[in-house]
Amino acid sequence: MMWLLNQINQFAPLSLEGQAALAGMLVRKEVPKGYFLLEQGQICRYLYILEKGFARGYYRQDGKDISLWFAFEGDMLASLYSFVTFKPSYTNIEILEDSIISGISYEQLNELYQNYPEFNLIGRLITQKYFIELEERTLSFQFQTASERYHQLIEKHPQLLQKASLGHIASFLGISQETLSRIRAKK
Repeated sequence: MMWLLNQINQFAPLSLEGQAALAGMLVRKEVPKGYFLLEQGQICRYLYILEKGFARGYYRQDGKDISLWFAFEGDMLASLYSFVTFKPSYTNIEILEDSIISGISYEQLNELYQNYPEFNLIGRLITQKYFIELEERTLSFQFQTASERYHQLIEKHPQLLQKASLGHIASFLGISQETLSRIRAKK
């Protein structure tokens, strides 16, 4: 729990009452490599924080996996579309190494928002963080070459090469594995 509180306190301080309420709601569990936290078509009922491990979100189209995001320690794991709308998810969430996660349901999260105003601020700041990352990713596809996207990704997350397969990285960058191999060979 202390680890999660440190993560949250990076955004804003949490009252002792808020900390106690959160601790009483969180579900913490260990999940093995290969576990699917969410599968396409399911409704995302929990928002998870990755305490330890590595995961990815992806969808399948025409028999191919398209990686949408990678999650490192401290990142959220959810299909926000499904979590908020209660509609089936387009996203699969796959655990890529043995991991520890902590989760909270939509109803519990809203209870925290209603009863502890600091959670509204924290939720807004976290949402802004992820929205900025999404806009940066969109802009990179509009204005950067595949090589520039690759180098920026590896600069930001150097551990990715040890954790993700080249196929996952290539699909995240929107390129073929062969193109990725050529880009990597040009170092």
